[in-house]
Parts: sequence; C-alpha cells; structure tokens
Amino acid sequence: MTPARVCDVLIIGSGVAGLSLALRLADHASITILAKAALSESASLYAQGGIAAVLNARDDSLAAHIEDTLDAGAGLCHREAVEFTVAHGPEAIRWLIDQGVPFTRERGEEGVLGYHLTREGGHSHRRVIHAADATGKATETTLEQRVRSHPDIELREHHIAIDLITRHKLGLSGENRCLGAYALDKSSGRVEMFSARFVVLATGGASKVYLYTSNPDTSTGDGIAMAWRAGCRVANMEFMQFHPTCLYHPRAKSFLITEAVRGEGGKLTLPDGTRFMDAHDPRGELAPRDIVARAIDYEMKRGGLDYVLLDISHKPAQFINEHFPTIRERCRQFGYDITREPIPVVPAAHYTCGGVVTDLSARTDLPGLYAVGECAFTGLHGANRLASNSLLECLVFAEAAALDIATALPQSEPASVSLPAWDESRVTDADEQVVVSHNWDELRRAMWDYVGIVRTTKRMERAKHRVDMLREEIREYYSHFKVTNDLVELRNLVLVAELIIRCAMARTESRGLHFTRDFPGADPRLANQDTVLTPPAAQFSSARATA
Repeated sequence: MTPARVCDVLIIGSGVAGLSLALRLADHASITILAKAALSESASLYAQGGIAAVLNARDDSLAAHIEDTLDAGAGLCHREAVEFTVAHGPEAIRWLIDQGVPFTRERGEEGVLGYHLTREGGHSHRRVIHAADATGKATETTLEQRVRSHPDIELREHHIAIDLITRHKLGLSGENRCLGAYALDKSSGRVEMFSARFVVLATGGASKVYLYTSNPDTSTGDGIAMAWRAGCRVANMEFMQFHPTCLYHPRAKSFLITEAVRGEGGKLTLPDGTRFMDAHDPRGELAPRDIVARAIDYEMKRGGLDYVLLDISHKPAQFINEHFPTIRERCRQFGYDITREPIPVVPAAHYTCGGVVTDLSARTDLPGLYAVGECAFTGLHGANRLASNSLLECLVFAEAAALDIATALPQSEPASVSLPAWDESRVTDADEQVVVSHNWDELRRAMWDYVGIVRTTKRMERAKHRVDMLREEIREYYSHFKVTNDLVELRNLVLVAELIIRCAMARTESRGLHFTRDFPGADPRLANQDTVLTPPAAQFSSARATA
C-alpha cells in the first residue's frame, strides 16, 4: 500500500485565501497546498478593482462600510459577520503591505504620499485600495513569491482534489472527522492520498456552471461539492452574482471590465449613445451590481442587442492610462481605444455568494474541515456582495482560520499514514470523452438560459429536469471510468447546479441577486431567512473507489 502524504494542514486551493492562510500558519505547522493548475491560476489573479477597507478614518468609518455592506446584501447579511469582517479590514491591508503588495500611491492635498483609494458601486465613500487595475494579480503574485520561498510549505501544483476522506466514509465509528483528501496528479494521472490533521477548502466559486463567466476555467465549485458529499450544509446558492461589464468580443474570453471604471465616471449607453441607468436606479452607474446587471439584461432583450457600451473616453487620456493600464492594453489588443471610444460589454457570472456554511472561525459542520474565501458561506454577502468585499473576506477569514487551527494543533491527533488507497480495479479508461464534453456544454447552457439573471418557476423546473438527467448520466460514467480532470470538474459542476436550482426554487421572492418574474417583489417575511440545504445522511457512508 502506498502511504499517504502527511502534513499538519492541507490547503486545497491557491488563491489569496489559501496562500495568505498558508503564510500565517507556516511558522506553526507543516503545510501542503494543492493547486489545480499553476499556483497562481485562480480567480484571485483576475480581480481588478481592489480591496474594500476603511483606511481613511477622517472621511470614512467602519459604521459606513458596515451599512453599505448591509444595504447591498438586501436584508440577508449576518450583522455579526459584517462587523467582524469590516473591523479586521484595516489590519488585513496592513498585513498585505507588510508582505510587499505594491498598492497604488498618490500625493494628498498636503503633499503627503499615501495610498490611492477609489470608489465602486454601492460604496458611500472612497475606500477601495488597489494596485492600478490589477489588484488581484499584484496580491496573488506577491503572496506566491513568499509561499514559494518558505521552507515549511509544500506546493503540489496541477493536483485536483477528488473527494474528502472522512471517518464515516471509511466506515469508522465515533465522531465523524475530516482526515484528508484524494487528489489526481494531472501530470502522472495517478490518484494520491493526502492525510492531514486539518483540511482547508480554499477552492473558489462555481461561476463556470454558467455559459458566460468572468472567472477562470478552474472555478468549478469543487470545494462546495466535496463538502456537501462529506456531510456539510450549504446555504444561499441562489445568489450568483453576475458582473455587469465584461468585454464583448468572440476572442476576449469574458475579460472583466472592473467596477472602478464606473466608479471613476464611466457611463453605460445603448449603441446609439443613449444613457439608460438613471431610468433603472437613481444611483445610475453606481448602483449595486445586481441592479446594473439586470438593467443591462433588460435593455439588451428589449432592443435585441448583443451588447451595450461602457464609455470613459470623456476622461483625460493620461487619467485612463494611469488608472486602467491593463484594461486599456487588453482592449487595444481587440481593436478598441478606450481613450477615444466606448467599450462593448455584457454581463457574465462572476461571484458565488453562497457556499459551505461556516462560523466566524471558518469552521464547517465537519470537525477538522475549514472553508475560506468564495467557497464559504460566512453571512458577509447576504443576497448580494458589495464590490471589493471578496478579497477582504479571503484575508480576514484566512486569518481567523489560522488562529483557530494554531490553537487546536497541540491537542489534535497526528495525521494517519495508513489511509486506504484509491481503488481503480473496477474501472477502465474512458471509451468516449465526447460524453463529458457534451454534458459540460449542455449543463452550462441550460443554467445560463434557465437559472440566469432573470428567472421564472417554469425555467427553473426545466433546468432541474435536465440537470437531474445529466447528474445520473455523469454518476454512471464516473462509476465505470478512471477519473480525469474534466470528469472531476463536471461531477462537481452538476452537483453545484442542482444546489443552485434547489435554493432558487425554494426562495419565493425576488431579493438581491435572485430575481424571478413569478415573485417580482421582496417578501418582508423572508428577510434574515437564509436558504440552507442539508445533505442526506445516507451518502456519507460510501465513496466510489475507496477501499
């Protein structure tokens, strides 16, 4: 039997949440990070806008940030989670500065060099610190360099986790607990065992379940699906945030146009130049993302349009070049000069507000298992995430998890080296990969058409019927053939799709990101009522291909 690879803490995922957690824990424990692709290939890398935190106490306040977050969350934010996150925001930014993240600087009114703060939709003040228009890249690459140079952090790139290992899945008596994970080494095609005292899911969101998304190909809901199969509750999956402005071009691969373009004066127009946002919300272009996305969706469908336009060309070219160099260059590659002409944009799936239920220490329902970042449901975002609160949540809850794990380590049992090996004796190589690719495309198109920005009960029923059929086909395929990266991701995506549909059908109102024509208004009786799903106990005791 091949022994399991052993560590104190196994972190599944390599975005800002996973890397910052690893760095905070590395002096207390041995760390292994599993990255699906290259270490830096995560949604964090693509975050353009910045990180929201109260850094200018003279003009801003924690109370204002809290109220802005609660307002965007449309009555579903957990106040204690909001207060906890906002209160720890300034400290999290100082930690990043200490790590060397090169945030954009400016000279203030008195000539003092400080950090430039921008304003985004839903914020009442300028409080978003950023590194030009590539904050995620600057943060991710800085943390990556520190992680790669740390002697107590082991990196396993191109490894996709398949399933969590738990006591109950192995048929062991006593309290259930997470013991590690099985992961596919994509380079060798072998499934490896990883045993750990504690496991942290930092796998990101599930936007790839939709046909159009601003996220990288790795955003397939892996952590949410694995946690559900291990017995953890999942909540508020109906609240999928669609970013209103992604570059419309057949070769752009849904390149995101940051919220900050509108925050700095960018205007949304129809192709004939007519502005339309004021007709949908008095805040115009600075309305929260869900309102802007629905407005664009409405105008596109009303006019039979393929896109609308985002125009910041009225600003000086020097201003645009200084604040949006990445966007300027990317648009230039596709033939658009944003200093002279508007940008064609469309909405795309962007952020998963729901996820694995956790407490304020990032602990899940399963002892030994934590979840941080986009895969977690902390209660911070409610029915709609406030712009630039995502990286903030990653940092704050990574620190919270690190503190909790460091405290628990001395009393925890050593990780086991004798976990049962992955059993492939009853499976063969796949005979037709077209089954996977076809189901992948059909699933994502069905979710886009039926469970997208605007929903109806009939559309969701159609989606559920199709997803139920696809899930059965994928389950049978998974039972007979060796695992591949595409199969693992498809298995997770179809489960996440089911969870989204179940949550959406259970919410008989329109609130935040969930808008249904059958219940177009918010029901005051459902304020503060999360949609919580509990997995059936029967599935905990069995897992395919474990001895």
